[in-house]
Amino acid sequence: MLHHVELWVPDLPRASREWGWLLGGLGYEPYQDWDWGRSWRHGPTYLVVEQSPAMRDDGGGHDRLRPGLNHLAFHAASRSELDALVARAPAHGWTPLFAERYPHAGGPEHYAAYLENSDGFEVELVVPSPAGPDEHSPNPP
Repeated sequence: MLHHVELWVPDLPRASREWGWLLGGLGYEPYQDWDWGRSWRHGPTYLVVEQSPAMRDDGGGHDRLRPGLNHLAFHAASRSELDALVARAPAHGWTPLFAERYPHAGGPEHYAAYLENSDGFEVELVVPSPAGPDEHSPNPP
């Protein structure tokens, strides 16, 4: 089981607003709060956004298309919850990806949304299939 994920971000207040809104909508609760970071927890797993003093700034920022983290995938409880999050996402710093193929950009049996925030981090929000757990759906082209 995943313990936590830590994302280093260039602007903590912005990242806190964007991630806090999204994670709150997915049932995460605020967990930790310190001068250069915040975290949200769901069960035993938590996500951290941190503007670490140790972070190097090469001017490039996060690029999901370069080696490293491409995206994080989260379960949404239902299609209606997912649809509501997608509808409100742009007002909270998240841009829909592959919108012309929503909600099946990951395939005809995969009900999901792909969003990117102001710092270039991508999330996939997945509604579990009624037939059972979803297999990983490859990122759409």
